[in-house]
Amino acid sequence: MRYAHTVEQVRAAEGALLARLPEGALMQRAAAGLAATCAGLLAESHGRVYGSRVVLLVGSGDNGGDALFAGARLAARGARVCAVLLAPEQAHRAGLAALRQAGGVLTEDQRDGCAEIARADLVLDGIVGIGGRGGLRPGALPYVRAAAEADAAVVAVDLPSGVDADTGEVSGEAVRAAVTVTFGTHKPGLLVDPGAEHAGVVRLVPIGIGVPPPAAEALQHADVAALLPRPTGESDKYRRGVVGVAAGSARYPGAAVLAVSAALHGGAGAVRYVGAAAAAVVAAHPETLVSEGSAQGLKQAGRVQAWVVGPGLADGEDAVRTLDQALDAALDPDVPLLLDADALRLLARRGPAPRPGLLLTPHAGEAVALLAGAGVEATREQVEAARLRYARQLAELYGCTVLLKGSTTVVAGPDPAGPVRVNPTGTPWLGTAGSGDVLSGLAGSLLAAGLAPLDAGSVAAYLHGLAGRTASLGGAAAGAGGVPAGVGGEGPISASEVAAALPAAWRSVTDRA
Repeated sequence: MRYAHTVEQVRAAEGALLARLPEGALMQRAAAGLAATCAGLLAESHGRVYGSRVVLLVGSGDNGGDALFAGARLAARGARVCAVLLAPEQAHRAGLAALRQAGGVLTEDQRDGCAEIARADLVLDGIVGIGGRGGLRPGALPYVRAAAEADAAVVAVDLPSGVDADTGEVSGEAVRAAVTVTFGTHKPGLLVDPGAEHAGVVRLVPIGIGVPPPAAEALQHADVAALLPRPTGESDKYRRGVVGVAAGSARYPGAAVLAVSAALHGGAGAVRYVGAAAAAVVAAHPETLVSEGSAQGLKQAGRVQAWVVGPGLADGEDAVRTLDQALDAALDPDVPLLLDADALRLLARRGPAPRPGLLLTPHAGEAVALLAGAGVEATREQVEAARLRYARQLAELYGCTVLLKGSTTVVAGPDPAGPVRVNPTGTPWLGTAGSGDVLSGLAGSLLAAGLAPLDAGSVAAYLHGLAGRTASLGGAAAGAGGVPAGVGGEGPISASEVAAALPAAWRSVTDRA
C-alpha cells in the first residue's frame, strides 16, 4: 500500500522529529536522497555526473533549501550547478553557502536563468514546497515555461510547484516533472490528477518521520491479492457469490451484456439478470440466469448476494420501478447495492438517503447531478479538478461509498475520517463506450463475494485498469504494479475486450503475490 498524508499531518510529523534532531539534519537527509536520485538520472542519460549541467530553481523556504543542498552534493561530484534565485532575500542562507563552497554559481537575472535552463541536462524544481497554495506567482512562470521547452530532465522537490499537495488541484500553470522526489510520505496531490499528471514518476525518500493514519492510499498488487476472493474445494456458486444485474433496455441492450460479461469474468459464482435485454444477454452468455422485465422485477429474480443496477437502464417507468425495488433490497445489510449510470440520475432526483451498503459509481457528469440532488452546485470541470474533495463530499452527503470515475479513479467511504483510495492502474484507452458498464459488473461480483463496498470498488478499479492496459497491449502483461507508463505500444480497445481481459488481470495480481 502507498500511503499519503496531508500537509498538516506532514508538518506535525516533521516538527516532532526536528525536536529530536540536530539543526539541519532533516534537510540533509532529504537533500541526500534528492541528490542521489538526480545523480542516477544523469548517469542514465549521460553516463556520468561529472561535467553535466544542472540548474536549480530556488524559491524561498525549505523547499529551496533542499534544492540548494542537493545541488551542492552534485557540484561536489563535478556537475556544473547554477542556482536561479527567484526570491534572493528569502533564499535559504545555509544552502546558499553550501552551494558556493562546492563551486556552484548563482544568478538572479531572468534572462540568464532561462538561458541556463535551455542548456541544462537536469532542472531541479525547488520553487514552491508543499505549503504552496493558489498557483504560481507571475515571476516564476518564465522559468516554468523554459523548463517545459528545454531538453532536460525536470525533477521536482517534494511535489511539482503549482500543484496543491492535499488535493492535486492545479491553479493556472505548474511544473511538469519527469520525476518527483517526495520526502517521508506521499502527498495526496501526487496520487490524483491533475497533480499526478504533473508529477511523473514519484520516488519516495524516507527521512524518519512517524505519521498518523493516512488521508489517502493506493493499493498495490499484494493488497489486491489479499482482498481477492478465492474458491475452495467446498465452494459452490452461492458460496462464491451470486450477483444480480438489472441493466439494459430496448435502446441499450449492450450495457446489460457488458455488465454481465464483467460479472462472469470477475469471479461471480452465478449472474442473475433482470431486464429488457434478456435475449441479448443469453445470446452472449448462455450461463446467465435470466428473468424478463415485469412488475415483480427484482423480487422474482431469486437469491442474490449483491445487485448491480443502472447501466443502460434509461429513465422510463420501468427504470423508476427497478430503482425503487433495488433501494428496498438495499435495506437488507446482507445485500449490497451498486448504482451506476441511469440509476444515478434517478437517485439524484430523490436526493440523499444514507445506506452503508450502497456503492455509487459516477463519472464527473453524474457526480454533478448527484451533488445537485443534495443541494450542492458544481460543474463537471470543478469535479474533475478536485476529485478527492468531491468524492468525499458525495460519500458524506449520500452516506455511502462513492467510486468517482475518471483519469484518476477515487473511492471514498462514508466515514470522513477514513482514507480515500486512489487507483494507480489504467490507460487512457479505457475512455471508451461501455467501459463503465464493465467496471460496474466487476465491482458487483466482488460485492457478492463478500467484499465491503470500499474494498470492492477499489479492487474493481485496480483490476479494470490492469485489464484495460492488458487489452491495449494486445494481451501482453500490464507491467509490474500495473502502473501505466504512457501509451507507447498500446492501441485502441473496446469494452468487450476489457471484460475478456479481466481473468488475465486477476492472474497477474495473484501470480505475483
